[in-house]
Amino acid sequence: MDYGQLAALVTNIVFVMGLGWYLITNLQWYDYRIERVVMRHHKTWWHIAYFILPFIAYYVAGKFFIPIFWLLYLPALILWHRKLDKKVVLTWRVKRFLILLALLTLFSDFIITFKALSETYGLFIPLAFAYAGSLGMEKFLFQAYKREAKKKIGSMRDLTIICVTGSYGKTSMKNFIAQVLSQKYKVYATPRSVNTLGGIIRDVNESLPSDTQVYICEAGAREVGDIYAIAQLLHPQIVVVGKVGPQHLEYFKTLERIQRTKLEIIHSDRLKRAFIHTSVTDEPHEKVTFFGNDVQNLAATLEGTDFELAVEGKLTHFHTSVLGGFQTINMNAAILIASEMGMQTQEIVGAIEKLKSVEHRLERIDAGGKIILDDGYNGNIDGMLEGIRLCSLHPGRKVIVTPGLVESTEELNSELIRAINGVFDIAIITGQLNAAQFEKELNTPQKIMLADKAQMVKTLGEVTRAGDIILFANDAPNFI
Repeated sequence: MDYGQLAALVTNIVFVMGLGWYLITNLQWYDYRIERVVMRHHKTWWHIAYFILPFIAYYVAGKFFIPIFWLLYLPALILWHRKLDKKVVLTWRVKRFLILLALLTLFSDFIITFKALSETYGLFIPLAFAYAGSLGMEKFLFQAYKREAKKKIGSMRDLTIICVTGSYGKTSMKNFIAQVLSQKYKVYATPRSVNTLGGIIRDVNESLPSDTQVYICEAGAREVGDIYAIAQLLHPQIVVVGKVGPQHLEYFKTLERIQRTKLEIIHSDRLKRAFIHTSVTDEPHEKVTFFGNDVQNLAATLEGTDFELAVEGKLTHFHTSVLGGFQTINMNAAILIASEMGMQTQEIVGAIEKLKSVEHRLERIDAGGKIILDDGYNGNIDGMLEGIRLCSLHPGRKVIVTPGLVESTEELNSELIRAINGVFDIAIITGQLNAAQFEKELNTPQKIMLADKAQMVKTLGEVTRAGDIILFANDAPNFI
C-alpha cells in the first residue's frame, strides 16, 4: 500500500464515520425515525450541506476530495457540531451504531484494498448496512427490554400507575401530581420530559424503585398509536388527558386526530378513573370525570396564584407560589387525583401550598436587580400568553426572548406577536424558523433578530438593566 492509498483509506474511514455521526445525531433528535429525519426536518439544507453534497463530491472530485475533506468538510462538520445546543447523547444505542459502522467500514475498505477491486472506497454500503443492522439489533433489544419492563410492572402487585397526556402542560401536570401525592405515598415519576415508549421502558427497567406505591408516567405522541402502545405497556389505573390544542399539527394534520390519539390512553384493562379536559371530548362515560372549567376566583400575579375549587362538594381556597393562571388546570388534575386516592381536603390544600415551580416553566429568578421569568420549556400559546400577561403587571421595562411557537400555525404566531407588541419594550427573536414572520409583524420599540443563539447572553448584557423583567418564552433547540 503506497502513501496515496493510505491517505485515501484513512480519509474514507473518517468520512464515513463523519456521515454516520451526522446521521445518528439527527435520528436521535427525531426519535430514531428515518422518515421524520428525511421528510420533516426543520433545516433540510443541513442534509444538503453536510450529507448529500459531500457524498456526491466524494465520487466526482476523485483524488482532489482528500484535501477538500480535510480542509473544508471535516472542519465544517466539527463547527456544526460545536454550535449545536442539543448535542447527541452517547447512549448505548448510539454507541452500538457507531461501533457497527466502524467495523463495517474497516472490513469493506480492507477487502477493497487487498483485493485491489477499486481505487474508490465504499460509502453507501457501510452506512446502509450499519443502519439496517443497527435497526434490526435495536428492534430485537427493544422487545427484550419491553418484556423485562412488563415483568417488573407485573411483579409490583400494589403499584398504582397514573398516566398523563395532553397537548400542553404534561410535564408540569405530572410534577404537580407527584408533589401532591408524595405527601402521603411513595411516589416515582418519569424524569424530565421522558414520554416515549422506549424512554418509559428504559425508565421502568433502570430507575423505577421496587417499593414505589404510585408511578406517574407522562405519555407523548408524534403519530397515531404512540399513546396506545404506552397504555398497553403500563395498563394504568388512573389516566389524565390535559388540554388539547393545535400543538404538533404538522404531524397529525387535524385537531380531531390529535384528540383521538390522546384518548388512546384510556385503553387500559385496569382503568378505574379517567380525568379528561373539556377541550378533548364531551362524550360521557361512567369512568370519566371532566375538568378544566371549575376554577373560580382566580388571581394570578408575579407573587403567586390564588384560586378556588370545589373539593368533595365544598368550595375550597388554594394558594401557591407557582406562577401562571393556566397552571391551575394542571393543579386541578392533581387535586382530583389526590381526592380520588383518599387524601383529605386539608392535606391537599397544604400540598398545593408547598408546590414548587417546575424548572424552566414560568420559573421566577431574581438576579442583579432584574426579574427573570424562565419559561423556556413552555411552547404552547396559552402558556406564552400568560407569561406575557404576567410581564404586563411589572412597572419597569419589559424584555422578551423567544423563537415564537414551534410546530404550530402562522395564525397562532400572529396572535403571539400581537400580544408581544402590546406589552414589551424590547423583543429578541432567536432562530430562523419564524424570523420572517416576526420581522414583518413585530413592531416593539426595539427589535433584535438573532440567527445565532450564541449571541444571546452578550446581547442581553448590552440591552437590559436593573429594574427590567425578562421573559424567556420557549427555547427551541437550534436544529429547529
